Amino acid sequence: MTERVQKLKDFIIDRRYRQTRLAEGVTVTVSGNNTYADTLAVTRAVMAKEEPVFYENDIFGFYTRLPTYAKTVLTNGEKFGYRANNVTPAYNLLIDRGLRVVLQELNAHASTAVSEAKEFYNAALETLGIMLDYCETYRAAAKARGFDRLAAALERVPQEAPTSLYEACLFHKILLFFLRQTNDHITLGRFDQYMYPYYQMDVDRGASREESLETLELYFLSLNVDADTYMGVQQGDNGSSMVLGGFDADGRSQFNELSSLCMDASLEVNVIDPKINLRVGKSTPDELYALGTKMTKKGLGFPQYCNDDVIVPALIRLGYRPEDAWNYTVAACWEPIIPGLGYDIPNITTTDLAHITADAVNAHLAECDTFEQLLAFVKDGITRRAEELKDIHAVQFMYAPLLSLLTYDCLESGRDISRGGARYNNYGTHGAGISTAVDSLAAIKTLVFDEKSVEKTELLTALATNFEGYTTLRNRLLDAPKMGNGDAVTDEISGWLLREYADAVNGKPNVAGGVWRAGTGSAQMYIRYAKECPATADGRLAGAPYACSFSPAIGARLNGPLSVIRSFTKHDLTDTINGGPLTIELHDNVFRNAEGEAKVAALVKLFVLSGGHQFQLNTINRDRLLDAQAHPEQYPNLIVRVWGWSGYFCELDLPFQNHIIARTEFMV
Repeated sequence: MTERVQKLKDFIIDRRYRQTRLAEGVTVTVSGNNTYADTLAVTRAVMAKEEPVFYENDIFGFYTRLPTYAKTVLTNGEKFGYRANNVTPAYNLLIDRGLRVVLQELNAHASTAVSEAKEFYNAALETLGIMLDYCETYRAAAKARGFDRLAAALERVPQEAPTSLYEACLFHKILLFFLRQTNDHITLGRFDQYMYPYYQMDVDRGASREESLETLELYFLSLNVDADTYMGVQQGDNGSSMVLGGFDADGRSQFNELSSLCMDASLEVNVIDPKINLRVGKSTPDELYALGTKMTKKGLGFPQYCNDDVIVPALIRLGYRPEDAWNYTVAACWEPIIPGLGYDIPNITTTDLAHITADAVNAHLAECDTFEQLLAFVKDGITRRAEELKDIHAVQFMYAPLLSLLTYDCLESGRDISRGGARYNNYGTHGAGISTAVDSLAAIKTLVFDEKSVEKTELLTALATNFEGYTTLRNRLLDAPKMGNGDAVTDEISGWLLREYADAVNGKPNVAGGVWRAGTGSAQMYIRYAKECPATADGRLAGAPYACSFSPAIGARLNGPLSVIRSFTKHDLTDTINGGPLTIELHDNVFRNAEGEAKVAALVKLFVLSGGHQFQLNTINRDRLLDAQAHPEQYPNLIVRVWGWSGYFCELDLPFQNHIIARTEFMV
């Protein structure tokens, strides 16, 4: 790490950039008719407040002065906040051509277009005009303030295509600055693929690896400055997600020199953004798992591993073209999406499998003579929930002319991405509480139907009273088979549950002309939905959290990480490809020597070769986390994996902190 990078990192870790923020944000009153004029009104209002911001040692700029993203309200005062989100633009559509060429094309289309298409072209022209005006303001300010490298680069980009990695990253930063004014969770996509030509330009000119590494490190640090202003459930939940590597349809690795450089840059700067997702498969070499493990050891909470061998065939089965499926990236957390082609809404709703199971147990267990009869009632609950999906309408998102210019076909069709301009418009539902549902059914099968050692009425009464006065029974339920231990009972039930859930959801038409996708994720619903779920037959108390996504239940007594991986990769996961990783926590002592690192890398490889779809590892130390709760000022850069993203532990709300502390720490 160069001295310049270190100084900028210190500035960011100290959060000193927040001192340049305005005291208040921007509230924009719009018509509520959801027109291009509404979107442009937000952009104009934001830009009226913005002015160039410069930080010592930074070479990128384009930071906001606002404390949060612009709020929009209707003329009657009600909140209006439907911003496009969880989309990956095709950044190359503008970066590779430069705005001068794009403006020429827009003017040509606008001269002959009519109706809504003409509105689109005019809105896009005005948006790019605002961008270019502000870039010129920034250039002049940079020159006056002595930021000569930035000023010189702005003489070229974004008007023209970049001629270096630095110029390409600056162009990228400008796009993000404007995209995030009216859109949320705009992800970074396959950065190592669309930025590779500009890295190669530097190599061809004789630039050293150290020069390229410094450029990337300074850029990665710059992405952290405004991360707290983006919409998210928690600090860090901001969509700054990057995908590296992967394979093409012929099995050739797409992991390149820039991929490796990105991982090295992330390792050195050691901050939460960008969050690295690594596409892997059966042909991934051990060296790449070793590199990923170094990041895990660092405590970053990433990379998240995505298995091409599972995800790509699953996307094709759902109707994605093969050439598009092989180009997949992930949304802000884990949901596979296609850059520049998808306006999928992969997290539009959640299917609470734990609550569905609890309802079936409480309403029907008394009348069931066999376990299979109980399963039929659970299946009915899943089916009813799947039927409800057909009535779920996506909100009418604000028009997004800039995002549309970064979407294939929108420029030619004159149709906004939010109005059918994208190729894929599929919806996804998360599957919360899977392990709680499985463990509940396993306990009932074992104790009520197989052993016949617990009466149905006794169990139902215990559940209704939240186990008040039933401590002995609750302990027996807690000791019953648990998903993650590789036993036949829970493995059979989990396979059944995943199949029924996927069969009920996958491929069903949605209101946008696409289809529904089932997933094993939960997002924040492992806390939010769990609050509403009554006591469950696995011994869980009413309101207690579920596991995060596709993971063993909190407090489950587990045999170890190998048994967990075997259980969570046992079934065909191509049917639940809306995303949702297995997450395990490793005690930091695991990495005390090279042998420990090698074991973790082997563990990841085992997961991939066993057919797991997504995997993330959290390196934690419970004692350190407890101390951080007591003394947060001493841990400004303590990073943890929360659900599909990494954040600063001390900036999380208490329920999320406590959940991470409660997760099982494994030794390998």
